[in-house]
Amino acid sequence: MTDRAEHDTVAFEVIDRIAWVRFNRPEKRNCMSPRLNRRMGAVLDELEHRDDVGVLVLTGEGSAWSAGMDLKEYFRETEAQGLAGTRQAQREAYGWWRRLRWFQKPTIAMVNGWCFGGGYGPLFACDLAFADENAQFGLSEINWGILPGGGATKVAASLTGFRNTMYHALTGENIDGRTAAAWGFVNAAMPADALRARVEAVAAVLLAKNPVALKATKDAVRRVSEMTYDNAEDYLIRAQEAANSYDNEGRKEGIRQFIDDKSYKPGLATYDLARPAT
Repeated sequence: MTDRAEHDTVAFEVIDRIAWVRFNRPEKRNCMSPRLNRRMGAVLDELEHRDDVGVLVLTGEGSAWSAGMDLKEYFRETEAQGLAGTRQAQREAYGWWRRLRWFQKPTIAMVNGWCFGGGYGPLFACDLAFADENAQFGLSEINWGILPGGGATKVAASLTGFRNTMYHALTGENIDGRTAAAWGFVNAAMPADALRARVEAVAAVLLAKNPVALKATKDAVRRVSEMTYDNAEDYLIRAQEAANSYDNEGRKEGIRQFIDDKSYKPGLATYDLARPAT
């Protein structure tokens, strides 16, 4: 198959409150096209506020996570449409990456194979990331005459150190999942046959947490990284107050179970969400 319908470029299923979302162009190593980008936006719309979804996992069908942008469709064919076509395609790609960065639920990248160039956008958009230790990460743009755009350079510079970023971007050499973990591109790397189980275990931990606190926390981590200390301190005070206004009873229940019931210790476990607030 070489020309999938737009609806078929992304697949998903919800199992035990985990939405497993898959780039679904395995014949193209899941490289992103305008159609896939539009479909990803629609999938995020569908899943974001579903009551049966607590965590979203983004992975790839077949042997790749995403080989980046489809050079034929995204560059040659889009650029042939002129500036208007290029800007439209950019809005569709960068738009869903931005949506994913601020998604309502925690998100996990499960990098099961190639992750190249434009794939760094959704990789950074996910809150957590785990990889097959043999997965290949690459900024290959220098090899065909451009710089790593679409945020890819910013992603590398945000996740790893100056020397690593310079070497990665200037040489175009790939790194494997183990090195990606050492550099901070992903939380951890493991054998392919252990990858899904690790992601499921982390998702289970997240599903046990207060969802309002999860959203506030993930947003806070992204925001404060670009703030001064004083600005971050003020932001976090206001963010906590805003979170309390949405779920003050949930917060009080967590405190009650600790102080009154002595049923858990916050430093060692999470409070029981299934118990009704009193």
